[in-house]
Amino acid sequence: MRAEVSSPALALTRIGLLNFRSYARAELGAGTGIVVLAGANGSGKTNLIEAISLLSPGRGLRGAKLADLQRKAPAETPSDAFAEGLWAVSATVAAPGGTWEIGTGLVPSEGATQRRTLHLNGAPATNADVAELLPMLWLTPAQDRLFLDGASERRRFLDRLVFSAEPQHARRATRYERAMAERLRLLRDGSRDAAWLDGLEAAMAEEGAMVSASRLETIARLNGELASRVGAFPSAHLALRDGLGTSTTDADTLRDSLAASRERDAESGRTNIGPHLADLEVRHTAKRSDARDCSTGEQKALLISIVLANARLQTKRRDGLAPLLLLDEIAAHLDVQRRAALFEEILALRAQAWLTGTDKNLFAPLESNAQFFAISGGQFVAQD
Repeated sequence: MRAEVSSPALALTRIGLLNFRSYARAELGAGTGIVVLAGANGSGKTNLIEAISLLSPGRGLRGAKLADLQRKAPAETPSDAFAEGLWAVSATVAAPGGTWEIGTGLVPSEGATQRRTLHLNGAPATNADVAELLPMLWLTPAQDRLFLDGASERRRFLDRLVFSAEPQHARRATRYERAMAERLRLLRDGSRDAAWLDGLEAAMAEEGAMVSASRLETIARLNGELASRVGAFPSAHLALRDGLGTSTTDADTLRDSLAASRERDAESGRTNIGPHLADLEVRHTAKRSDARDCSTGEQKALLISIVLANARLQTKRRDGLAPLLLLDEIAAHLDVQRRAALFEEILALRAQAWLTGTDKNLFAPLESNAQFFAISGGQFVAQD
């Protein structure tokens, strides 16, 4: 392992949690280096990095419902926030332009609707604001089945890769989905309001075409980056199988196809064409085989290869500013050579990575470049 390297230019230096998962109230001061969280299963390692992942738009690395993030065990002296079912996550971010305070949490709202807010330096912030300040990528054990699960999981994975480079992507996807839901409601109700349907289909076509174009552009860049590197992790080739049979990057084509599909969609109760049906296809380049046919170990290596390639692309795009990496139980099932290669990649990127594992010794090669913490009783203990 290389000698000590300079600190990352972008880092989370503090994370605070209130009534979040297993944490009643906790705070960790992390500095700017790599962070290793070691502890037994169930100690709260994944809960902590899930909290960090919620400092980006979306539902975090577990995709959990907002209510599920609330601490379940009753506190000895419940706070008002606990009694109301609220939770909060706050953090300090060290960036080239200065230090930022970022926060998110569940806020009180009338009725059954729950809402999460984002704040930067105490002021309300948009998803794009937060994503631009603190881009992040993650890998979790749940993603080990990515190539075997349904297309929706692969779409979600791809969209996170797109979003890390193009913060507006999530907003476009949301607008597409809202218009799609409204159109389908009208069709199910038997509405024949052509003007209303035309407007919704035009909105779907505009947003959907941009969603598809962004996905394809990201895939092209990733394929170029993956093809340019030879190392411990296998090269992959990505492709997008869209939901139309022809290119959904053309808004007019998509709009016309949606209009022609009204009767079919009304009868089936679903929208049968569009980028919401796209699937990400991945092949192991050297073996010329689909990722789903590879061994479990090869599939994990392909995933790591893709995420690292995206991290390199983002670092180049942001003039050397690497995204935050959240890597849950990443080292446990890698051999010594691939563990060493992973650590070298992280150091070469100058990325702040948050790594979790049950065995601290797996991260020994990072001793001169990382801070080690144990988790006990919902609190963090620095280790030598």
